[in-house]
Amino acid sequence: MPAVELTRRGAVAHLLMNRPEVHNAFDDALIADLTAAIDEVDADPAVRAVVLTGAGASFSAGADLNWMRGMATASEAQNRDDSLRLARLMRRLQFLSKPTVARVNGAAFGGGVGLVACCDIAIAADGAKFALSEVKLGLVPAVISPYVIAAIGLRAARRLFITGEIFSTAAAASMGLVHETAPLEELDAAVDRVLGLLTKGGPVAQREAKHLALAMGGMSEGDMERVDAENAELIARLRVSAEGQDGLGAFLEKGQPSWLR
Repeated sequence: MPAVELTRRGAVAHLLMNRPEVHNAFDDALIADLTAAIDEVDADPAVRAVVLTGAGASFSAGADLNWMRGMATASEAQNRDDSLRLARLMRRLQFLSKPTVARVNGAAFGGGVGLVACCDIAIAADGAKFALSEVKLGLVPAVISPYVIAAIGLRAARRLFITGEIFSTAAAASMGLVHETAPLEELDAAVDRVLGLLTKGGPVAQREAKHLALAMGGMSEGDMERVDAENAELIARLRVSAEGQDGLGAFLEKGQPSWLR
């Protein structure tokens, strides 16, 4: 079974992260499949909008446990290459030429928050939880940081990056990470309302409007390649550092890192 299922309903492409048994956590397969699906819909002129969501109870829990085990034992160069693949996924979603809607059906942690931030519109179920908890492992939300900061602003990002705290749907809405909230049973209706609005705009104009907004906000895809490379170097260095190894090891063994003992 693919880690990501792509279906088309009329002019809308639906991307379903399909690893519900691990809360749609990232591993190499999910990153590769989601990147490929994004590339496919980007090139399809029949697609007018893209909806991204998760199977089961969660949107995405961030890094997969086994993937993290690999991070902990990999070299700095291997960690950098791993991070670059995740960075490319985020960059492709951010600059996808079609309007994108995040259907946040449940918890979004770490990279899951990054996916939400990269979508043009985000609608979340009431009760969904969010966190950027990397510092608790001695790490940082490196490759997703430009997109999260663009979504919620520097002030909110500084707090969440350094506390690693869990925050609510209401808090996510107040800081701009999500645009709208709805009871879970009304989430599809809320997404459909937004899709109805998107069908009223010209596809070329929408593509140019998205590019305009990103450019006026100081983001270009070319510049982001350089930033992604720098951030991949940073997270790779931290993963193999003494503190990163301590934090990852404690998490994997369900213990406490040295700074809590």
